[in-house]
Amino acid sequence: MKSAVGCAVILIAFATVTSADAKGCLKGAVVGGTAGHFAGHHGVIGAAVGCVVGRHQANKRNDVRTNDTQGRNSVSTTGSAAR
Repeated sequence: MKSAVGCAVILIAFATVTSADAKGCLKGAVVGGTAGHFAGHHGVIGAAVGCVVGRHQANKRNDVRTNDTQGRNSVSTTGSAAR
């Protein structure tokens, strides 16, 4: 019964999340839920924490990609042409 309620809560949470907000959350929730289940039947807590961690990691990757792209497009004042 607890697992049915937990699954229902997770499905409702996933249904309310938009695709832009879900980046990293779904993958983290699956991993966290599985780890939490095997670590003492705390799958729902693991899924929630996994979602938060997955979202954080996705934001970090996005920031690195954004900074990398901006660095390529900017004009550098140093380099071989400045000799």
